[in-house]
Amino acid sequence: MIRYSIRVRAALAGGLSAAAGLVLWCVGGGGGTALASDVAASAQAKPAPAAATSPSAGAAMTAADVEAFLEGIVPAQLAREDIAGAVVIVVKDGRVLFGKGYGFSDVESRKPVSVDDTLFRPGSTSKLFTWTAVMQQVEQGKLDLDKDVNTYLDFKVPEAFGKPITLRDIMTHTPGYEDYARDLFTSDPKQLVPLGAHLKSHQPHRIYPPGTTPAYSNYATAMAGYIVERVSGKPFDDYIEEFITKPLGMTRATFRQPLPPDLAPLMSKGYRLGSGKAEKFELVNPTPAGAMSASGASMARFMLAHLQDGRFEGTQILKPETAQLMHARQRGKSPDMNAMCLGFYEETRNGHRVISHGGDTQWFHSDLHLMPDAGLGFFVSYNSAGKGEISGRTLLWESFLDRYFPYTPPAAGAPSSAASDIPLVTGSYLSSRRSDTTFLRLIYLFSQLNVTRAEGNTIEIGDLKNFNGKPYRFEPVGSMAFREVHGQGRVVFVKDAAGRLELVTPYPFFVFTRSSGGLARSALMTFGIATLVILVLALLLWPIGGWIRRHYDRRLALPAAERRLRLWTRLAIALDVILIVLYAWAVISGLENIDLLSDKLDPWLHLMQVLAFLSIVGAVVALVNSARAWGSVARGIWSKLGETLIALACVGIVWFVLIGKLFHVGPTY
Repeated sequence: MIRYSIRVRAALAGGLSAAAGLVLWCVGGGGGTALASDVAASAQAKPAPAAATSPSAGAAMTAADVEAFLEGIVPAQLAREDIAGAVVIVVKDGRVLFGKGYGFSDVESRKPVSVDDTLFRPGSTSKLFTWTAVMQQVEQGKLDLDKDVNTYLDFKVPEAFGKPITLRDIMTHTPGYEDYARDLFTSDPKQLVPLGAHLKSHQPHRIYPPGTTPAYSNYATAMAGYIVERVSGKPFDDYIEEFITKPLGMTRATFRQPLPPDLAPLMSKGYRLGSGKAEKFELVNPTPAGAMSASGASMARFMLAHLQDGRFEGTQILKPETAQLMHARQRGKSPDMNAMCLGFYEETRNGHRVISHGGDTQWFHSDLHLMPDAGLGFFVSYNSAGKGEISGRTLLWESFLDRYFPYTPPAAGAPSSAASDIPLVTGSYLSSRRSDTTFLRLIYLFSQLNVTRAEGNTIEIGDLKNFNGKPYRFEPVGSMAFREVHGQGRVVFVKDAAGRLELVTPYPFFVFTRSSGGLARSALMTFGIATLVILVLALLLWPIGGWIRRHYDRRLALPAAERRLRLWTRLAIALDVILIVLYAWAVISGLENIDLLSDKLDPWLHLMQVLAFLSIVGAVVALVNSARAWGSVARGIWSKLGETLIALACVGIVWFVLIGKLFHVGPTY
């Protein structure tokens, strides 16, 4: 759900992760005709990427064959990746074709995973229930997807960019919010707060005009769920239960936290590693963004309902035209790439259009895929993060498609001039899903993707690794368009409204914008390493130099004022190093256990703010010390150069403090 790992399936994967989104129309109480015409118009205006060749016939998809195939992959995955258990369910042509649990839901008691009874946390896949609920309210005329969301809220979304946020923006992950992490998860039920209270106290800053830049938003999704709660007059948990899970017979599914007494014993334990200890049950504060707990069998019913235009076993949770619109292609950055749907995002694989949603909590990692043209649904969830060397769920899904829908990509056939685009696209690219106004910004700056030129007129995105651990390479197939060498993944480069180059991957819920100058990742890394080396060496040489002088009975022959400046400069260096260590500890600890990103971490973050302020004072002292050194007759040239390097390093720390927003620690980070 909330964390996400950057990995492209043929190119990226809420965390928290890691490693979804959607769009809609406006019903003003309208009926089926309006919906049907809207679907048709959408399809004409924004065609989906077309398959270049016809897929070949694959193995017969029978229950026996699927079982034998998965039996050859999943147990090996669990063993190799150190994962405790998993559930896989396949639906086809209106029925459950296959479902099975693998491994253990409780390693200590050796309790096996049951596809019918064991509950998993599908993370952000839960969002599909929230979007389905929104669509139900649209059908009833209670919601208008093009109205200012302030119409439905009991708190105000501040004005920005001259445009209000609408539900259409939220459902396409284009509300313009920066990412946030504080209080997303907790293991303490006392730390759970009502949905409305969480939203009011944790509203992130808006960093993009609404409707323009996709930037995955858990906060906005939770807001949509709160809107459903307000217009329906029912708490969100109750609403989902009454109008989605109960009508579909999903008896092993709930958004309630903590789990109800009848379901709690069925919940799988979550693990970092299957060989490690069981972790505490994760409680999600922005409930609609990822708090579902469900069995594989219950998720099968949800998939079947969506594959059958909102209908399952005589129950209609959505009108057919609404379900069709929900699955229709909507906003995308390029007509040649995948786009957002209404609650799903597009994938294009093996010549088929797929609508999907992934989800990650800290311990559970899931994917849901629907292939409407084949009547196919596929859900997988793992109860452990595992080693994380590869995306096992991606490998499983792609292997499944290769068996039953084999496909040979056509020759690239790019014009010879396309290679001239390569120098134009190389550089560092910053994710649109990021924090821009808080101390977390520095993490995103150092996590930029690097696009480099590779052999044979190809580009390489070094941070995107194939299953063999090697970076993906892409060959030109058209103007500013590239396709994975010997694969299907595509990336294209487009310009935003400001003329900046954007990297568009197969995942339409965020893009990457090219950085320039000192904010490029290579420049940041070079400057950061140089700064750190200078500071650490200066700090180490301080006592070493003193010991050497004492050993040879040599005094530091400096005037008293210069000695004091030198001492204060060394103390400033020490504080800078402490600041670096504290920041690294806070970030690493928070990523390892997002439960810490709460008031538990606040004292340390406020100490970081104090140290950040002192770094500015220290830089001034270091600059004065350097200037005095150059004017001192008692200093040699190496001493003067050393003090200058120290001053520059201290200024460098201040630069990182400012661009990294280390002063900005508040309730919305």
